[in-house]
Amino acid sequence: QVYLVESGGGLVEAGGSLRLSCVASGTAFRISAFAWYRQSAGKQREFVASISRSETTNYSTDVKDRFTISRDNAKSTVYLQMTSLNPEDTAVYYCNSGGWYRNSVYNPSGHWGQGTQVTVSS
Repeated sequence: QVYLVESGGGLVEAGGSLRLSCVASGTAFRISAFAWYRQSAGKQREFVASISRSETTNYSTDVKDRFTISRDNAKSTVYLQMTSLNPEDTAVYYCNSGGWYRNSVYNPSGHWGQGTQVTVSS
């Protein structure tokens, strides 16, 4: 059984920063790819960033140059450092593990965390 636990969300003013964490268990962390997705009210869940087992990263155009995804294999943790936040970044952020790549695009698995709320005030 794969468990993903996200944390680090909260309320922040526009222009601020947050770091999200996703702790994984029950998975072969070192050989797994991970991704962050987000879902805002009334919208579909959307891709934010991914990191492969070789630490190749990909980002959506909305967050590129503002967000950084990283991983710590020793701690079985994936991070999402978010800077220059704006109200459009307000969403529940979800961690996904064990997805696969096709044409460099991350395809999510069925393993999701419970999500962490990020709210950016203007």
